[in-house]
Amino acid sequence: MQLFYSPEISETNDHYTFGKEESRHIIKVLRKKKHDPVHLTNGKGDLFKGEIVNEDAKQCKIKIVEHKKHHPERHYLHLAVAPTKMNDRYEWFVEKATEIGVHEITPLICERSERKTVKMERLARVAQAAMKQSLQTFLPKINAPVTFADFMEQPLQGLAFIAHCEATERHELKRRVAADRDVTLIVGPEGDFSTEEIKKAIAAGYHPVSLGKTRLRTETAAIVACATVALVNNT
Repeated sequence: MQLFYSPEISETNDHYTFGKEESRHIIKVLRKKKHDPVHLTNGKGDLFKGEIVNEDAKQCKIKIVEHKKHHPERHYLHLAVAPTKMNDRYEWFVEKATEIGVHEITPLICERSERKTVKMERLARVAQAAMKQSLQTFLPKINAPVTFADFMEQPLQGLAFIAHCEATERHELKRRVAADRDVTLIVGPEGDFSTEEIKKAIAAGYHPVSLGKTRLRTETAAIVACATVALVNNT
């Protein structure tokens, strides 16, 4: 199944017209014909099955023949992850976390962050492509970068964890995650969180956790955390 994305479509639509770029992809690349099925989502849990009513490579129009509403999962995963030095590594994290099932991502600007900006439009495109590739109907929310101090001021819901590398008391994440519980987890930059940041996070209600016996890159640590939460909620 080939899945397309449009945030504008809703259950009130009985027809939908694709833009020029996707129309060309459908007609010229995929070689779809009149009456062929096409699937699309709005990233809000809705899955639409349409039937092509014309073969216009500039304005491909479909008739909606079926609509399914998928319900959100009973847990919500919010990953706040420091931007990596190389943009492509952060994009890789966003792609894989979307495929696994993250719900919200916040770039976290920390004391030791070497990069303090991200390309928001690029990250949005990466997430959209990953959602379509993995045939999901929920698009994760990607927030603008926020400082560590400001993030600590945000109210917590569910379980909260800070993954760091200092040789202090920590528990394995897999032994602290519970099924059907919301999770907020923060991951620091390549140089890790500072000692002061770790103390502030613990004071704010974050539990210190380990993601394994090896030292992981920022983006790898975030993926391990995402996969751990997903496994607990799918077993």
